[in-house]
Amino acid sequence: QVQFVESGGGLVQPGGSLRLSCAASGFTFSNYYMNWYRQAPGKDRERVARISTSGAITNYADSVKGRFTISRDNAKNTVYLQMNSLKLEDTGVYYCNAASWVGVYWGQGTQVTVSS
Repeated sequence: QVQFVESGGGLVQPGGSLRLSCAASGFTFSNYYMNWYRQAPGKDRERVARISTSGAITNYADSVKGRFTISRDNAKNTVYLQMNSLKLEDTGVYYCNAASWVGVYWGQGTQVTVSS
């Protein structure tokens, strides 16, 4: 049974930082690209970061480049998203996602609210 435990969301002021974690189980984590998506109120879900199976390759949405860093620990079956210099427009529900040719799995989401 595939399970994700997401944590690290919360309320933060503009310019602040948060670190999201997503611990996965029930599949071979190291065989999957891992992604972080977010969905802001009234908007479509968008991918903000992606990391390859080994962690050697990362990609970011233009809106978060230079501020967010995705990483993974295959020994702990966990993917992280370090978010710095947060802006009001970073507010939303953040989802971790595992993708391979076998299938796609989604976490339950964690709320990030950037507000003064």
